Amino acid sequence: MPEAAVIAADETKALPTVTSTGDPARPKRPWRGAPRTTPAFLWALPPVVALSLAFLYPLVLVVQQSFTPDGGGTSLEPYNEVFASESFRSALMTTVWLALGSTAGCLVLGFVLALVIAFVPFPGARAVARFIDVFLSFPSFLITLALLFVYGSVGLANGVWTGVTGASEGPFHFLTTPWGVLLAEITYFTPFVMRPLLAAFSQLDGAQLEVASSLGAGPARVVRRVILPEALPALAAGGSLVLVMCLNEFGIVLFTGAKDVTTLPMLVYTKAILESDYPAACAVAVVNIVISVGLYGVYRVVSRRAGA
Repeated sequence: MPEAAVIAADETKALPTVTSTGDPARPKRPWRGAPRTTPAFLWALPPVVALSLAFLYPLVLVVQQSFTPDGGGTSLEPYNEVFASESFRSALMTTVWLALGSTAGCLVLGFVLALVIAFVPFPGARAVARFIDVFLSFPSFLITLALLFVYGSVGLANGVWTGVTGASEGPFHFLTTPWGVLLAEITYFTPFVMRPLLAAFSQLDGAQLEVASSLGAGPARVVRRVILPEALPALAAGGSLVLVMCLNEFGIVLFTGAKDVTTLPMLVYTKAILESDYPAACAVAVVNIVISVGLYGVYRVVSRRAGA
């Protein structure tokens, strides 16, 4: 190319383009947001303040009240009185065994039901799996109320019994006992175990099951050697969550009307509302919080290892 043509091409590139209105077109620049002038911590300040006022401040007041006896001052007297009382030790033992028993029942029942839904083909299996997600949103007292309609003193089961036998009352009165509370908690919390199990079963490779069956393994052995090892992390995560929730359950115990069943949340209610002993109630509440936070830490560790 001649030297004059090269110079002309360079000059043409240097000239600005002209729009139809006669104005030179400005080169387009990538959009850049306005420079940030507000520090980042100011954006986090409103939610932190709201959380502090709604949760942290009342919690601080509860802890402070637990160290303030009725006579004034600051001492460990409320804790000494609570730990020395038979009612606290009984409530602690009742809370622990109900939580452990409910967790064990939820693990067994949830594992069996999840196996049926995931691996036994039947009409409506997908609808049942979706219903479990809806069930998780139900309040605990609603399940307890349903059990009262069936097994209460004037419930359906006792009504059928008196109608058939002519007796004055039916034989079903276990809902007001610890076994009734245990049944209600297992009924309500089992879906919390089934949900992570169904998620784990959905990721299980079907080829493993086919290979195990082709090698002559029966259903029980397939469950024990193939499915159960894959389900252990989900079982641990679901069981840890149920244990924490059962430890703090209040509505089920209250709605069953089990007067002889006193858990730590019920003891807090009794001390604060019925006896107006606020230092003792706050001391029991602090103990309950410490146990719950410790178990929640275990749940988070288990969930993280399980990938939940």
